[in-house]
Order: sequence, then C-alpha cells, then structure tokens
Amino acid sequence: MTEITQNQAVVLFSELTADNGKKIGVATLNSEKSLNALSLPMVELLLPQMQQWKDNPDIAMVLLQGAGDKAFCAGGDIRDLYHTMKASPGTFQPYVTEFFTKEYTLDYLIHTFDKPVLVWGNGIVMGGGLGLMAGASHRVVTAASRIAMPEMAIGLYPDVGGSWFLNRMPAGCGLFLGLTGASINAADAKFIDLADFYIPHDKRQLVVEALLSIRWGNTVVLNHQKLSDLLMSIETQTLNQQPASQIRLHQAPIAALAKTPDLPAAIDAILAMPNEDSWLGKAKASLRYGSPITAHIVYRLLQLGQSKILADSFRLELGLSVQCGKLGEFSEGVRALLIDKDQQPQWLYPDVASVPVAVIDELFSSPWSAAEHPLAALGRLHPPQ
Repeated sequence: MTEITQNQAVVLFSELTADNGKKIGVATLNSEKSLNALSLPMVELLLPQMQQWKDNPDIAMVLLQGAGDKAFCAGGDIRDLYHTMKASPGTFQPYVTEFFTKEYTLDYLIHTFDKPVLVWGNGIVMGGGLGLMAGASHRVVTAASRIAMPEMAIGLYPDVGGSWFLNRMPAGCGLFLGLTGASINAADAKFIDLADFYIPHDKRQLVVEALLSIRWGNTVVLNHQKLSDLLMSIETQTLNQQPASQIRLHQAPIAALAKTPDLPAAIDAILAMPNEDSWLGKAKASLRYGSPITAHIVYRLLQLGQSKILADSFRLELGLSVQCGKLGEFSEGVRALLIDKDQQPQWLYPDVASVPVAVIDELFSSPWSAAEHPLAALGRLHPPQ
C-alpha cells in the first residue's frame, strides 16, 4: 500500500495492488469527530485525486469509505457556510458559491466516472454524504446504515443531485422523503434505488481482500461486472440479515402522495397517514418542524419532473443553493439546529400557505447567465456514460 497523503489529512488516499498488478484507489474521509462531514478541504482533495484515478489506466476501480464505524459521511460541514452567510446577510457570498460549485462538480464526476466506484455506506449517510454515494456505480449499505435528506430542518433542500434522484424513486417516495427528512435503513435504500448491495459491516475487510484477487482487465464493462458478481455473491450469504423496510410498511399511503393536487394537500396527507409507528411519527414531527420555504422547493423540484440531462440538474441546484444562502432561511435553520441548538427556528413564514409564489420564483431564478454559470462546462468535458 502506497500512502499518497499524510495520516492527519482530512482525506486519506492509498492504492492497493491486486494480484494481477492492477490497482485499486482508496479514499477514506478522515474526520471521525465530525462523523466525516464533507468539508471544502475534503472536496478540494478528492476532486483532483478522483480525476487522476479516472485518467490512470493502471487504476481498475475506486473505493470510497469513511473512517471509523459510525458514519460514511454525515452531511456537509456547513458551519463555515453559516458564519459566511451571517457576516453578510442578504447578499451572494463567494464562499457559498465556491463550496457548492466544487461539491457538485465532485458529485457529477462520481456520477459520470466510467470505472467502477464502490461506496461503503456504513453508518450515517446524509446530505453531502448521500451526494457522494448516490452517483457511485456500486453502493453498499450495512445493518448500521442510516440514510436521510434532512435539509427541511435547516432551510435548505435535498441538493447534491436530489433534483435528479428524488424524481427517479418509486411513486411518492421522493416527495415523502424530501418533505420529512425521514431516516431510512439499508432495505429502504435498496427499494428506492439509493443502494445496490446489503453486506454486513464486519465483512468489509473480506470484501477488500476479495477485490485484490479479481483479475481486473482493461475493459470497463467487464470490470463493472466482476465487481457486481463479487458483491452479489457476498450479499447472497447474508440476505436473511437485512432489516425490514420502513417504506414498504407504509408504501400505499406514500405512493398516494404522487396523486395529491398541491403542496398543502401533500402535507395534510402525510400528517394523516394511518398506522403510525415510531418511524412515521418522527417523520411527521420533522415535517412540522421544517421550513415552509424548503417544502415549496421540494415540491417544485418534483413538479419540474425528470431532467434528461444530469448536468442541468446540478446547474439548477447551484443557483438554488446560492439563492438560499442569500435569503436567510438557510442560516436561520443552521443556527437553530447546529449553532445555538435551541431547535426553535424563526422561519420567514409560519406555514406553506403564507409563502408568496414570488419568493419561490426568485429562488429558482439563476444568478448567472448561461455563459457565466460556474458549472457551464459541466457535461461538456465529461459526458455521462
């Protein structure tokens, strides 16, 4: 194993050599105290290294993982964003633009990475962590996996590609998860196509050792199949250990959300869902707590439908995120949940009925012309496979 960076770095990089000489790139998010929350320095390390591995013919695949056993990545490290937004409220901040531009560029690179990318999604996977995981070709979840898009609670919205993958879930699931931020388990993640394989966390070293015995070649499609076959063979031995899917237990009322005529009706339908258990109860409580503006953003993203161009989804999200940074709802949500921790956000509007359409229209208007957009080149240099 060849160390590429020092162990104190926020991302550790190494390269493992397989039996036939091909190499596996390994990136480990290395911030256990923050549950490996994705910071700008992490993104700035990952971007060039992932690109180098993509271009290096000796690298057969990449493994992304988190340090420790608690989390792959518990979201974006948004404290610096908060202080920047609070310092100059009501303005577009260069740091906010820089953070989201680089994060979304990394997410897009993973989505369009031609070689296999295996994400070991153990423990907490939220927000920015889900952005890293969603686009990987091979996504592993474990018994400890807890996946969520809890942006309702901070006045943002499910970004990092959420406008792409929320629209591709089974009926009603994207709207339910976006509005409630409900935490889902491994079986749920597989059901809504945010994960591919269930493997117990204690099998990780076995998987890594098996990766080294694969006869990796130069044909990308075959390498994908070899990795799929390996993971499937291990998963087959542990299928009886998978948890029960919470979404399946409530599938009928969740699916019915797709037929609700407007946002207030969708919210009423969620709050009226029958057979309430602790999971559904927490989801309803999160919905009541969350930002009315975020609820409108989620609903409109789903009303816009499925974009056929992945890069356009990230361009839309960058404009949205920068506008959210200017508006003030985002900074207030972070303050209440993570800074002062009083859990009493003073949202700009008391409920969804009070939010003017003009406010949402402004959020969905790009701050830049098409030519000036920071992600204007996305998709031109690295088209989706």
